[in-house]
Amino acid sequence: MATCNICPRKCNVDRTLKTGVCGVSDTLKIARAAAHFWEEPCISGTGGSGTVFFSGCNMKCIFCQNYEISSGCLGKEITVERLCEIYGELVDGGVHNINLVTPTHYAEKILQSLEKPLPVPVVYNSSGYDSTETLKKFEGKIQIYLPDMKYMDSSLAKKYSLAPDYPEKAKDAIREMFRQVGEVVSDEDGIMQKGVIIRHLMLPGEVENTLDVIDWVSSEFDDKVIFSLMSQFTPNKNCSISELQKTVSEEEYNKAVDYMYLCGMENAYVQDFSSAKKEYTPPFDLSGV
Repeated sequence: MATCNICPRKCNVDRTLKTGVCGVSDTLKIARAAAHFWEEPCISGTGGSGTVFFSGCNMKCIFCQNYEISSGCLGKEITVERLCEIYGELVDGGVHNINLVTPTHYAEKILQSLEKPLPVPVVYNSSGYDSTETLKKFEGKIQIYLPDMKYMDSSLAKKYSLAPDYPEKAKDAIREMFRQVGEVVSDEDGIMQKGVIIRHLMLPGEVENTLDVIDWVSSEFDDKVIFSLMSQFTPNKNCSISELQKTVSEEEYNKAVDYMYLCGMENAYVQDFSSAKKEYTPPFDLSGV
């Protein structure tokens, strides 16, 4: 990799010599690979989702619940060959899919690992801050896209993720994802085989941002994707911003849920109102690596 420009950051650095915003070299580094049962039901099913958690992140959100691996870059370096073996071990364990969590900054290496088709769907689980040029290289290799849509407010994106261009870049990326895989297809057991799930994690005190996200998703896709509205925001001890030192209120979440249904969104998931359950954030203990 002479210069890395695979995401919207366009750091233009040689990651064999130094790191960009993602904080890692061009060698694959992962923190955990195991069946995970706390994704959306159509992803986790009864056998679990075969999650591979990659270290580093091109977003660096100050409220990140996976801080240890996204900013701390906890993990172990592995080869592409080992990554392929991990896929096989997870499939042999009975998972419904291979779920690539925060894969964006390793796109080139992951493409190598997917040269041979897998017997289960592959999930590209990202922040949504992806380059359309990079995503086009994955066409035919990814069956399910699982992006976040964090912000419709560029000032929030700048304040919390230093990415003022996030709204436009994420919209373009999600449109490209949908172009590749189309409408949702599930098997007879309700396990997703193809399509897009758009996640949105509500932030405390930022209901209008959430309503704007709902507006965009409903008008852009009209129930051709699944929308997942998440209440599980948990204050991060590493974040010093006072307004992020609380959880989303029940009133805020109910307002968003009501608005979602008012917009006619029926192909959607909502969470039982609570602060984050510990199961939502798995231990990054190098399991399966």
